[in-house]
Amino acid sequence: MQVTAAASGIIRAARGDAAQSGSQIPQPISRNRSEDLVEAARHQDVLFVLLGAVMVLAMHAGFAFLELGTVRGKNQVNALVKILADFAMSTLAYFFVGYGVAYGTGFLVGADTLAMANGYELTKFFFLLTFAAAIPAIVSGGIAERARFYPQLVATALIVGAVYPFFEGIAWNGRFGIQDVLASNFGAAFHDFAGSVVVHAVGGWIGLIAVVFLGARRGRYNKDGGVSSHPPSSIPFLALGAWILTVGWFGFNVMSAQTLDKISGLVAVNSLMAMVGGTLVALVVGRNDPGFVHNGPLAGLVAVCAGSDLMHPVGALFTGGVAGALFVLLFPVVQNRWKIDDVLGVWPLHGLCGAWGGLAAGIFGTKAFGGLGGVSFISQLIGTGIGIGVALVGGVIVYGGLKRVVGIRLDQESEFNGADLSVHKISATPERDPVL
Repeated sequence: MQVTAAASGIIRAARGDAAQSGSQIPQPISRNRSEDLVEAARHQDVLFVLLGAVMVLAMHAGFAFLELGTVRGKNQVNALVKILADFAMSTLAYFFVGYGVAYGTGFLVGADTLAMANGYELTKFFFLLTFAAAIPAIVSGGIAERARFYPQLVATALIVGAVYPFFEGIAWNGRFGIQDVLASNFGAAFHDFAGSVVVHAVGGWIGLIAVVFLGARRGRYNKDGGVSSHPPSSIPFLALGAWILTVGWFGFNVMSAQTLDKISGLVAVNSLMAMVGGTLVALVVGRNDPGFVHNGPLAGLVAVCAGSDLMHPVGALFTGGVAGALFVLLFPVVQNRWKIDDVLGVWPLHGLCGAWGGLAAGIFGTKAFGGLGGVSFISQLIGTGIGIGVALVGGVIVYGGLKRVVGIRLDQESEFNGADLSVHKISATPERDPVL
């Protein structure tokens, strides 16, 4: 360990000084200095990961305001409540079940055990929980304005407790030996540093299944083939959500190192370059549309997560630019041509840009493209495919089962009145509420 080496250097220097002065340093003092350095490093790691967890927790406010600004005014309160309630349900599901599924350990032990190593394992749980809870937050944007509230909470528990951690364990904990097989056959395991596939692609493809099972919002598509426009209710709130997500993303990516000695400025600058690439391409391809412009940096950041620790900044810039173009070009195709009513475009933004990020890590992470190497495109292709497969199967089981058993969609009257009044009995502007 670097800490131990540093401690040894300090001890040797101290002994040298002591030899010159004719005195001796007692052995217990040397041992205590080494232990102090190790303890200090442990404290720093706990604080480092905790700060990352807080930054990613703040991103959930970004999810909330991005959805609030995109949906119609009669569903704004529902967007805010859903994100908060989903996070609470995700915490319980991941604490009691999901973390154990992914990492084979749990927290139903004594507090003295949990407090070992300054509670680092608990802090790591908190950090990874904020990733897990992003899955229902992603799905929420796709199913907005017509999903029943409590069945969606049940879906959140099932996804965060079982579906997501199943693939998380494969990718980040080597479960089932799949990573070993990829490494032995293709020279490198599947690499996803901060979750392009593990978090975003999985969330986006589950969201696609949920949107398909729900169906389009009533009145969205006309019998003559026309499409009714539902423009964003608040560009300022949409922009606020995008900015909160963008800032928090640097905790999402950089703090994925999980220990302070592994922190890398390369991850930070690659995230920055991908964000810039996504923004500028979305600005040009989207012809100054503010919705596209503010989703552009998110597309770039989604894509760079996987290879942010490997790529050259120019490769990250290209990765983000491609992602920005993917979102802008495919969003209207999905909505207008394929008539998939994905309200926030979570499938193109997270599902497709996340999959592109998994593949891009296998291209721009190689030394041939200026990266650090140690990555295989074939392993990236297979790992990305497995993640998408898990998302599709899990999404069908969860949403197909709930649709059959309890129903997942608001009735026609409730949807017409809006989820704010139908579910929460208040609107975002209550002074305008009708007398009920």
